[in-house]
Amino acid sequence: MTRIVYADHAATTPLSTAAREAMEPFFSQRFGNPSSLYAFGQEAKTDLDEARALIAACLNAQPGEIYFTSGGTEGDNWALKGVAELRGKKGKHIITSAIEHHAILHTAQYLEKQGFEVTYLPVDALGRVDPEQVRAAIRPDTILISIMAANNEIGTIEPIAAIGAIAREHGVLFHVDAVQAVGHIPVDVQAWNCDLMSFSAHKFYGPGGVGGFYMRKGVRLPPLILGGGQERGLRSGTENVAGAVGMAAALRESVEEMKTESRRLSALRDRILDELSKLPYSKVTGDRENRLPGTASLIFEGVEGEALLLHLDSRGIRGSSGSACSSASLDPSHVLLAIGLPHEVAHGSLRLSLGRETTDEDVDYILKEVPEVVNYLRAMSPVWDEVQQRPVWYEK
Repeated sequence: MTRIVYADHAATTPLSTAAREAMEPFFSQRFGNPSSLYAFGQEAKTDLDEARALIAACLNAQPGEIYFTSGGTEGDNWALKGVAELRGKKGKHIITSAIEHHAILHTAQYLEKQGFEVTYLPVDALGRVDPEQVRAAIRPDTILISIMAANNEIGTIEPIAAIGAIAREHGVLFHVDAVQAVGHIPVDVQAWNCDLMSFSAHKFYGPGGVGGFYMRKGVRLPPLILGGGQERGLRSGTENVAGAVGMAAALRESVEEMKTESRRLSALRDRILDELSKLPYSKVTGDRENRLPGTASLIFEGVEGEALLLHLDSRGIRGSSGSACSSASLDPSHVLLAIGLPHEVAHGSLRLSLGRETTDEDVDYILKEVPEVVNYLRAMSPVWDEVQQRPVWYEK
């Protein structure tokens, strides 16, 4: 029987037992609408407020600064569109990076069509944004800086606190897409100097379809979604109480075990990076030091990422690729191109993101199967002979 190894936790995580047990009463017994005035509804409101306070404590925020959303994409949209509406008369310049999630990039492109100007900062070969380039990009009409805390493809952790300090110094609102960071690395909105932050429950063993948005006290964005005026008039729609409670339980558990789990996952991750990068014409992508604990990302020259994923899937390994082939595009990942990978090389990417259930035996299996698949695909590739004739374009 084929061993199954789930190695795509950066895409989504399984619901934790703590989150499931916290949510169960709200599916049948405690299903009240928190906007209702009678006792049953007010009990739901109390549960919602307790979840909000718990999440705030995990992020060093105040409960009144946390809003419940449908996930990270909504939060990213709210941040960019909200600031554009709030401060559009003051200026129309926004700063972000070239490696942001599409929830940021596509929203930025939408705003460009509305007359805003967006500066897409470059990153270095490890995927790092230079805070001094952020400083240099700020203009009198800059209204927002939006930089992700950690990259979803290569795992690089950005110097968020330094960037936030620069934004605060210049009086520019600072938004952080923390979808990959919350629950995995320490997050402190005060230390980060951020005004706005997006996160999503299903990235840290919470339920899908629910997320959170931090809005610093004193900042009041216009609502993205209009309706009944829930979430203090800023995010309409009946709150997903079960989801909020599950997210709070999952985040508390993730924060409590973060130190030990981070150490364990980092060791497993480094085994993968060390061993797989020994394959010829292979290279680790992202920052080896400032990196998400469970994210291992590499490129294998002469291999197509889509074929690599499908063959690994047939052997029970569920990973992902920076290649966008599976989404009806022949273009490789914008992140891999931004860190300087040649177009033809960027197609051969693999991301293996580990989680709580990942074991040493799972990593043993990965280290056995991935080289076999890479060698098999290279033997079939019409370009592999050509690749071997070229000089290696990078240093290990």
